[in-house]
Amino acid sequence: MNTKRVERKYLPEFVYGATDGTVTTFAIVAGVMGASLSSAVVLILGFANLIADGFSMAVSNYLSSKSHIELHKKRNTKCEDRKNPKKTALATFAAFVLIGLIPLLSFVLGIFFPKIQNIQFQLSIALTALAFIIIGAIKGQVIGKKPIRSSIETLAVGSVAAALAYLVGYLLSSFA
Repeated sequence: MNTKRVERKYLPEFVYGATDGTVTTFAIVAGVMGASLSSAVVLILGFANLIADGFSMAVSNYLSSKSHIELHKKRNTKCEDRKNPKKTALATFAAFVLIGLIPLLSFVLGIFFPKIQNIQFQLSIALTALAFIIIGAIKGQVIGKKPIRSSIETLAVGSVAAALAYLVGYLLSSFA
């Protein structure tokens, strides 16, 4: 058995969970900041997203992987890339929560270091951009794409999502 293949077996789920966790959590940060709401709202909505959306993605991944295996069994065909559904779910959830936490770090640190409270959003932008670049580089390796190109692509997608969330928060801020 190729150990390198085994080590990377669940890497696509990790990249998927990390990307979505970072995009959705930073979208919450950007939307709340666009609406000029408090850091407490960022933390409440951000952590609610990390747990609920991460769990939802993990369960969806589990059911999808399990269905894939069951379909091959029913058709009596060989499943080439048989992965343990529990491990795919765990990889997705862990990545979603761990990497998705990055956009919230500056707001958590702001609790302990009040001096950074006036730059929390800027720090979150920088940390999130760095996370997107790293995720993109890893994704590039997984799919055999140039890491720099993949990093730029991932950063661009995350930036568009963040800009849209900020705009929605800004436009709807009059309802807050």
